[in-house]
Amino acid sequence: MRAPKVLAAGVVAGLALTACGGGTGSKEEAKGGQFTYWSMWKENEPQAKVIKAAIDKFQKETGTKVTVEWQGRDIRTKIGPAIAANKAPDLVENGFDVISSLLAATGQARDLTPVYDSEVPGEGKKVADVIPAKYLDAMPKDPEGVTRWIVPYVLNSAAYFYNKADADLAKPPATWDEFVKLCETLKAEDKACVASDGDNTWTNFLLMDYLLVRDNGAGTMGKIFNDKTGAAWDQPGVLETAKRIEAFVKAGHILEGYDASKYPAQQTNWATGKAAFHLDGTWVPSEAQKNLAGGFKVGEFAVPATKDGNTEVDIIPLGFAIPKRAKNPEPAQKFIAYFLKKDNISGISTEAKNITPRADVPAPDELLDAQKLLNDNPSRLPIDGVSGDYLDKALFPAFSELWLGKATAEQFIAKAKEGHVAYWKANG
Repeated sequence: MRAPKVLAAGVVAGLALTACGGGTGSKEEAKGGQFTYWSMWKENEPQAKVIKAAIDKFQKETGTKVTVEWQGRDIRTKIGPAIAANKAPDLVENGFDVISSLLAATGQARDLTPVYDSEVPGEGKKVADVIPAKYLDAMPKDPEGVTRWIVPYVLNSAAYFYNKADADLAKPPATWDEFVKLCETLKAEDKACVASDGDNTWTNFLLMDYLLVRDNGAGTMGKIFNDKTGAAWDQPGVLETAKRIEAFVKAGHILEGYDASKYPAQQTNWATGKAAFHLDGTWVPSEAQKNLAGGFKVGEFAVPATKDGNTEVDIIPLGFAIPKRAKNPEPAQKFIAYFLKKDNISGISTEAKNITPRADVPAPDELLDAQKLLNDNPSRLPIDGVSGDYLDKALFPAFSELWLGKATAEQFIAKAKEGHVAYWKANG
């Protein structure tokens, strides 16, 4: 599952209302109430099967009627129009960035603090006891300052992936200098260090994003974004980070041909052993499974620390939200707490091969290293939660030239700053 791409709220609002499903289901009230649920999964996907099994049990145990629409990824184009037409479902799910953009940022997301204060049925624990606060505190605030507008059940992250069975890669590098030295050693042995699809700019920018906080401290990209003058781009530390990227590219540490490759060509090359490392999200093992070379044992390590000592790890939560205009929020809230039960949510790991936010639910074997990184380090959002048009119009065009070897660090900074100022001029 790739990271969801956020649509601008204005685009969503402009879609025809006829694109929406919705409604509140049957007029007959089940003895335990009823609610409607729009899922981002198609019914035959592993995540949907896990959720459907929990819904079936929930209905039997509580008498609540759940009307599900397996919307698939098109759900993001339907939520806004449904709310505008007062046909909002009672429960929705998606990546944090989509929910933030379409619901939380517009003041349309319900505060789910009551869910966190409620008990996970049969466990004697509150929801807040099984989902660490650090994951929620990293979320963007809604207009009222609320960050508890999502209850995650999948916790994706971003890290370097490698083959733990490769003797040359037995010890993951602890610092950026060690990483570069390892790449130089591999190059001397005629082995490629990193696989990167040139057209996958969001993923490629993860390295720049991580190094910005490693070099300059937490929240660097967010501070750059929020400085409308563009002056934050002129910080010496930001140029230093860009020079790290420039030097890495010029040293030839990226698998040859990446500048003309299209996803998933280079991811496949990594899976078949043609490059040692691949930086991407924790959906990679599932995506690459069919291409993994024989004996390949997937492992992960974080983008290494530099001088700052920052060890934050990206979180990309996916979870439940309830629109403020939901007609039946209470039974929907009860289902969220019910799904967080260990015997329900465990299927997200065992069947769907994803990490859950519960530390007591082991990740699939191929993601155990990533789960440990999440458990042991502070959390941050990729690109500090900056998303939407800014990335595509201001940031990514400039970074792409740096990553593809077409611009120097100084040229990247100048172009990024120019795009930044133009963006804020157009967007207030």
